[in-house]
Amino acid sequence: MNKYSRQRFDVLVVGGGPAGMAAAVSASKSVARVAIVDENPNLGGQIWRGEGSDGSHSTEASSWQSRVRTAGVTLLCGKRVFHQPEDGHLLAEGPDDVIELSYRALVLATGARERFLPFPGWTLPNVTGAGGLQALVKSGLPIHGKRVVLAGTGPLLLAVAAYLRKHGAEIPLICEQTTRTRLLKFGMILLGHPRKIAQSLRLKKDIAGILFVPNSWPLAAHGEKVLEAVTISHGGRSETVECDYLACGFHLVPNVELPALLGCRLRCGYVQVDDFQQTTVEKVFCAGEPVSIGGVDLALVEGQIAGLAATGRTLEAKSLFDQRTKFRRFAHRLDQAFCLRSELRSLSSPDTLVCRCEDVPYSRLREHTGWRSAKVHTRCGMGPCQGRVCGPATQFLFKWNPDSVRPPIFPARVENLAASSLEGQSIPAVTGGLQ
Repeated sequence: MNKYSRQRFDVLVVGGGPAGMAAAVSASKSVARVAIVDENPNLGGQIWRGEGSDGSHSTEASSWQSRVRTAGVTLLCGKRVFHQPEDGHLLAEGPDDVIELSYRALVLATGARERFLPFPGWTLPNVTGAGGLQALVKSGLPIHGKRVVLAGTGPLLLAVAAYLRKHGAEIPLICEQTTRTRLLKFGMILLGHPRKIAQSLRLKKDIAGILFVPNSWPLAAHGEKVLEAVTISHGGRSETVECDYLACGFHLVPNVELPALLGCRLRCGYVQVDDFQQTTVEKVFCAGEPVSIGGVDLALVEGQIAGLAATGRTLEAKSLFDQRTKFRRFAHRLDQAFCLRSELRSLSSPDTLVCRCEDVPYSRLREHTGWRSAKVHTRCGMGPCQGRVCGPATQFLFKWNPDSVRPPIFPARVENLAASSLEGQSIPAVTGGLQ
């Protein structure tokens, strides 16, 4: 049986991305015992994965990582929170141990994940998420000389294209589902954000020569055993492009499973917070993508406000409200510019798998009127991902919403569930997670 231990902190931060690091640094100025728990081996989250962790170059990521180390924050990397046995306590699982974490104040900075939309062939090997492919390359996947088509929506596609090209990939095409008109309007909004303009100009230089096609999206991926080509729609016409990888990203989905388990109220799919980033649960704060998909700048400001408020420094937190308002306004306009078009709801054929864990096709889901009914009759959402892929897909396709979250929120090892029970805690039987 794995080792069971307990640790107590004044402020516990779940998530080691920009929001989590900012919260921990701000909180550490007032209290001694601050910790970050994160499932990744290093700080940075998905957005800063692999950046600055070795201190070899000066980046915004390495700057914040340095500030975390200087602040004396306890780092619990490689640990995944999977359950709340009681108020003020969380259980986190590591490779060979389970830790009970208790806290006086909690900051949730659980980030977001990519939204996948099903279309014929999307389950073929080498059809990946856009950010997912970038993470694989950062982890050592050879991409030099490989042809990569990117499809979906939002600035993430451009950033990933620039990164992949830098590492030797050939990018024949970037398919952006939004319209040229919306892109032009969004470009005008950038004029009020000099830093965003600078970032855009760097991206434009990095992807110069790559064909960027608005008003386009994938219709089908083709291949016998692995991806060989993708058919795209552009302006009512279809075209097939040979490629080695198809990297798709249809915006981001906030990771709200842990906040929901703790009883935090959700609104329109996001965690509801007050001016000081406090949720509807006392002493539980939330920052970053679970509150709104707004990028690094907004996450950093929200994290700082949450860390300050969690330690009672409300006057300092208020001084950051204007910055937050500016970044939130930009995030709202970003969401408007890249909102998903209705045509994407008709990409699936009857036999297209929507729940790839349990092999549930579109035709079977179409027979049901809600998430719970579909889950009970088809097992949609009951596989290893526990609805994290098919849940957002059915939310877009059918406007369904999961109506509850049950522990463990991630698949956990039986010995760790047993260990926590032996320590006097009671964990419900594993029932498939998201309900």
